[in-house]
Amino acid sequence: MILLDSVYINESGGLILLKYLIAEIEKQNLDVYYLCDSRTNCIFSNFEESKIKFIQNSNIERIKFYYANRNKFSTILCFGNVPPPISLEVPVFVYLHQKLFIEIPSDFSFKKKLIYKIKQMVFNFYKKNADIWLVQSELMRQQFANKYFNGNMSHTKVMPFYPHLDFFNQAIFRKKSSFLYVSNAAPHKNHEKLIAAFCNAFDETQTGVLTITVPKSSVDLCELIDEKNRLNYPIKNVGFIDRNELVNLYLSHEYLIFPSLAESFGLGLAEAVDAGCKVLVSDLPYAYQVCDPSLTFNPYTVESIESAIITAITQELPESNKIITNDINQLISLLLE
Repeated sequence: MILLDSVYINESGGLILLKYLIAEIEKQNLDVYYLCDSRTNCIFSNFEESKIKFIQNSNIERIKFYYANRNKFSTILCFGNVPPPISLEVPVFVYLHQKLFIEIPSDFSFKKKLIYKIKQMVFNFYKKNADIWLVQSELMRQQFANKYFNGNMSHTKVMPFYPHLDFFNQAIFRKKSSFLYVSNAAPHKNHEKLIAAFCNAFDETQTGVLTITVPKSSVDLCELIDEKNRLNYPIKNVGFIDRNELVNLYLSHEYLIFPSLAESFGLGLAEAVDAGCKVLVSDLPYAYQVCDPSLTFNPYTVESIESAIITAITQELPESNKIITNDINQLISLLLE
């Protein structure tokens, strides 16, 4: 029996990938037991109790589970970035898709930096409990090996995957000079600079609209958007968007603008290219692992993001092209070896 441990996954891109992976596994009727974050109970409630267990995303709860079931599984895939908390005598694969375990953005607050430094220390302590590390790009592979294994990449494999959205036979109504940012509100997503840059560009051009997908739970960011709306800036927050609704969102916008400071993959980049959007993205290495963008900018300065927005509004940009592939079948096959 295979164990899929996703205890630290409960939202955002990680949850999207998890749902896709589980759906593909279930199609093949594999003998898999799922260990999930208790906050995903409502999402995976269709499974029988004999196939799934929900626990709190704590190290203590995870240790209890592994000690109680250490001889039950033939293969383990940890999809929540962190290896098992105990050493096991079966093949253990860890899918690493959180770039913050490798690199912490310089403009994080002291508190945020401290939190992720501690997480990195815990991660480093448990790394010996994994046999093979799976990452989403060659860049991630190199950076991960340099940070944790003195550059040795022998135990890492590049295996990107993502669920395709169905853009075929869909009506396309792109609004001119429309910018979309599909992302949660984590600090490294860089919303504040994007909003400031868009407002500055709008002051100069008096055109354009910005749509973002920030959940209402991100109070400070939602209040900033409300403040800009009161000043008549055309910024629309549609909140958390179900994946089925994302198709229309992509097809109604001309550009995806993606100012993130750190990504292991950047799911929105691949989706936007599939949808025919032109991509404006941070001039950082992660972007070039996914696509050839239409335009890049320095995400650390408002002025550079503003300049990119104005360029997109006033000039014709080249199309963006996707580079990344979908290796979901190779990933599942790896678990069966």
